[in-house]
Amino acid sequence: MKFAKEQLAVYFIAGSQNVGGDVDKLIKIVSDACKNGITMFQYREKDRSTLTDVEKLQVAIQLKEITDKYNVPYIIDDDIDLMKEINADGIHVGQDDTKIERVIAECPNKIIGLSTHTLDEVRAANNVVSLDYIGIGPIFATQSKLKVKPAISIDELNRLYQESNHPAVAIGGINEDNAKAVLTTNVDGVSVISDIINSSDIQQTINRLKGNA
Repeated sequence: MKFAKEQLAVYFIAGSQNVGGDVDKLIKIVSDACKNGITMFQYREKDRSTLTDVEKLQVAIQLKEITDKYNVPYIIDDDIDLMKEINADGIHVGQDDTKIERVIAECPNKIIGLSTHTLDEVRAANNVVSLDYIGIGPIFATQSKLKVKPAISIDELNRLYQESNHPAVAIGGINEDNAKAVLTTNVDGVSVISDIINSSDIQQTINRLKGNA
């Protein structure tokens, strides 16, 4: 699948650790989210995850069936082998994950994303020609990930986004109540975990994350 910055509009990230290890719940939420308008999905099995490699592969395959059905770009977090095995659309890595140079070398014709937190990291990313997008954050405090860096604020998001040569998605503590303020920076989209997982009305949540309510 070819990358377009519009795919960053509502970027949902999830793994079994975000639903207390309940894989069936994860599958249902991702299906509902794809059906109701998310524009990209990242399977991220980290932190408190207890899945074995075999279980992770099985879940990844089920999720790909869903994203294929709804034509939602499917990104794997920091696992080149898994991405290749299921032929996902792309891969995302953080600053402390697999080196971006290796990812680019081993993942031709795939969507490639990189997390950034500082001005230096954004400027370094500008020199990575084959990079498709960057994540900027965390914008607000978040409990969805372990080992998170300090929140940077909307003002700093705006500064970093203006410096970036790549499309960018904001991440970290974003929800349907603050998404509109985040989008005033003209960043290309917002990335969320818990706001969709805990939503009682996924369609409304996704609509508000797009700044439409």
